[in-house]
Amino acid sequence: MNLYPAIDLKGGACVRLVQGDMDRATVFNHDPAAQAQAFAAAGFRWLHLVDLDGAFAGRPTNAQAVEAILDAVDLPVQLGGGIRDLATIAFWLERGVRRVILGTLAVRDPALVKEACRRFPGRIALGLDARGGRIAVAGWAETSELSALDLGRRFEDAGACAIVYTDIDRDGLLQGVNAEATAALAAALTTPVIASGGIASLDDLRALMARRADGIEGAIIGRALYDGRIEPAAALVLAGA
Repeated sequence: MNLYPAIDLKGGACVRLVQGDMDRATVFNHDPAAQAQAFAAAGFRWLHLVDLDGAFAGRPTNAQAVEAILDAVDLPVQLGGGIRDLATIAFWLERGVRRVILGTLAVRDPALVKEACRRFPGRIALGLDARGGRIAVAGWAETSELSALDLGRRFEDAGACAIVYTDIDRDGLLQGVNAEATAALAAALTTPVIASGGIASLDDLRALMARRADGIEGAIIGRALYDGRIEPAAALVLAGA
């Protein structure tokens, strides 16, 4: 199972939020590139980047920090947040981002997302972020009437390489991953699912690994890495990464 250490960018710094609340941000590193290098040195094989300011603004805002990370490490990177048009998608993929994550666009402009999947095969992921079972967009500031499964089914034949499923109600709280909901979503879709939100211990990773047959491809780990609850070497051994 792939493990994706998270670097969430706010004001050029590496932060962690609680349930996506920008007013509840903890700064863990003022040098995101150095944080990326630390994750690479620990043995991780992917990075998960989110431009938090961009998600709210609807356009890239922490581009300088993202580019510094791309220059600092030779790891595949997946990036989400504020990516709302084909030109921005193309820019980041040409710049070296391996995979772009589209969330708000999946709700507001599904035709554009399908076109992106067609133009950039294997390099577009969907971000399905759910609060109370309903999809939230625009930096989680707005909640739609769609369920994660409803939205995922709309793109089953689009060619997305992965779905990043985040349980907002658990994100940043270290209360444990919602393995059952993640596995249920993965089992109902053919697109591989990456779990996100609430991962606090190796037991959470074990719970996800036990459901890999349902289609869980990986897990994003955030605050638990930063505060030492999950030790990178142990997590990587457990995941076989």
